[in-house]
Amino acid sequence: MSESNLTDHPVGIIGLGLMGYAIAKRFLANGIRVVGYDLDEECRRRFAEIGGSPVSVAEDLPKQTKVVLLSLPDHLVVGRVVSSLKKYLQKGSLIIDTSTGDPNAAVRLGSELADCGVDCLDASISGNSEQLLRKEVIAMVGGKKEVYDRAAAFLDLIAKESIYVGSWGAGAQMKLVTNLVLGLNRAALAEGIAFATALGLEPAVALDVLKQSMAYSRIMDTKGEKMILKDFSAQARLAQHLKDVRLILGASRCKLPLSETHRTLLEHAVDLGWGDYDNSAVLQAILEIHA
Repeated sequence: MSESNLTDHPVGIIGLGLMGYAIAKRFLANGIRVVGYDLDEECRRRFAEIGGSPVSVAEDLPKQTKVVLLSLPDHLVVGRVVSSLKKYLQKGSLIIDTSTGDPNAAVRLGSELADCGVDCLDASISGNSEQLLRKEVIAMVGGKKEVYDRAAAFLDLIAKESIYVGSWGAGAQMKLVTNLVLGLNRAALAEGIAFATALGLEPAVALDVLKQSMAYSRIMDTKGEKMILKDFSAQARLAQHLKDVRLILGASRCKLPLSETHRTLLEHAVDLGWGDYDNSAVLQAILEIHA
C-alpha cells in the first residue's frame, strides 16, 4: 500500500480509551474515515459522537480497512487481539501498534505478522492524550524501514514528528527510555512541591520559581498546575505508568535504582486508591507516606 493510499482509505482503531479516542479525533479532523472498536460500550458511543464508525466486534475491522492501529493497555492484550484478527487480515495490510508494551513481544508480533504477509510497526507515542489532540506528541517507530517510509506521512497526521529508531521492538524500547525519564521528572516535581509545602512555602509560588530556574522540565507545564490544584482527572492513568515502570525494570540489563524506588512509590499510590487517576497523583502518595 503506497503512502498516498494510507490516507485515501478508512483506518481502523482498536482501543478507544484516552489515547485511541485522541488518535481517532486527529484522523477525523484530517478527513479520514475511522472505523473503531472497544470493549467498552461508552467508549464506542463517544467515538460515534465525533463522527467515527464503531463496529460491534474487532474482527469486522479488517473487512473494511487494510490499516489497523492498536491503542491497548499492554502487550498481552495486543497479542490476544492480533490472534483474533489474523485470519481476517488481508495480505498487504498494515498493523501499527501504538501501545506501550514489552519490546520482545513487539519483535515476536512483527515476525509473526510478516509470515502472514502483513506489515507491522511498533509506533509508541511520547505524550498524553491532550497533547496528542494538539499534535504535540512524537511517534518512535520500530519495524522495517521501507514500511516506515510508506507510513511516515500517515503517522505525521497524529504526531508533530515520527522518528524511525530501528527494527521491530526498537519503538517499544525507546518508549520505555522516554517514560523512565519522564516518570522520574514527574516524581521529582511532586516531591519538590511536597517539600516546599512542608517548609511552609506557597506551592504555586514554588512552582513558578521552579519553572524559571535551572530545575525546569517540561513536565512542570503539563503536571505542575494539576498537582497544585490537586486536579487528578486523567490525562494518563497512574496505574498505566506503574505498568511501564515494571516493563522498564524487566527490560533493563543494568541496575536502575531510581526506577526501583519509583516503582515502590507508584505501588503505594495504587494501594491508596489513586491508580485510575492521573499520573500526577503520585504527589498524593508522597504526601500520605508520613501523614
